[in-house]
Amino acid sequence: MSNHFTQTFTAGPEHIDVLGHVNNAVWVQWMEAIATAHWESDARPEDVATYIWVVTRHEIDYRGNIREGESVVARTFIPDPPRAARFDRRVDFCRVGEEKPIISARTTWAMIDLASGRLCRIPPEVAEPFAGWKED
Repeated sequence: MSNHFTQTFTAGPEHIDVLGHVNNAVWVQWMEAIATAHWESDARPEDVATYIWVVTRHEIDYRGNIREGESVVARTFIPDPPRAARFDRRVDFCRVGEEKPIISARTTWAMIDLASGRLCRIPPEVAEPFAGWKED
């Protein structure tokens, strides 16, 4: 299992705003899409069935953009250990073939127990597959 997860997104006509590039709200949708894909890919099946995640904070730096038909590679990872029910997730979007991010985000997610609908502390075995902080 990798601590990093990547996914490619291509801008379609529905993603473009009046300025001719991807709308800021679409970048947030793509952040949610890659976070969900990472969770479903690397989490244990019993954890996917037991917990869901909600965003409590987004911090996004916009340094560039793409137009219709252009693609970006998104890379996500969890840089730090969880804090109770929360952890931060990094997402960087780079143009295909480039290393420098055009969009960088740090998003705080909180874990909810599906059965109770309440926030719950992240157990070590749930966090382990995403332990990017152990790579340093």
